Amino acid sequence: MFSLNVPVPGAVKRLANDLQPQLLEFERVRDDHTLVVKRFPDDELANGHPEHQLATLQERLRPVISGLPAVEAKATGIDSFEKPVRGDGPVVYLAIESPGLHRIHRMLTDTFGVVDALEGEDYTPHVTLARGGSAAAAAAAEQLRARDIDPITWTVAELVIWDSRHRRPAARFGLPA
Repeated sequence: MFSLNVPVPGAVKRLANDLQPQLLEFERVRDDHTLVVKRFPDDELANGHPEHQLATLQERLRPVISGLPAVEAKATGIDSFEKPVRGDGPVVYLAIESPGLHRIHRMLTDTFGVVDALEGEDYTPHVTLARGGSAAAAAAAEQLRARDIDPITWTVAELVIWDSRHRRPAARFGLPA
């Protein structure tokens, strides 16, 4: 599966790394930190032919995001999904506020459709820190939600197609200032 992501700045990555000792109760702690703007299920690209999916996605994305300006984003706190739509919960994350990212997300979902229960009105910009676990993880999520953080504001000047199969960026699109 491919997704269109926002690379997060070093300050967000440092905050996520600083929080790692408080994430020990979770089954999986993320060490790669990104912010998903739109998911693209495999069966929607190039009729499911893996060898053509990236090229098809790039071709379809280019006119949609061409000329989009850079937007502001701000990490404002720690929150969680107790029962996420997919996978094990809880999911603890950095909450991101960005009207600009919501506009970009709406443009993309207008063009490509939504992944039910994750996108459209259900879209919550966030950077996942950790997920899964027992009651101890739920208690840790509650403690983390109560913690204040200094907001981190940055300019989103790039969008990246993320290849989840190979766990790496597959293409980049700049957003002019």
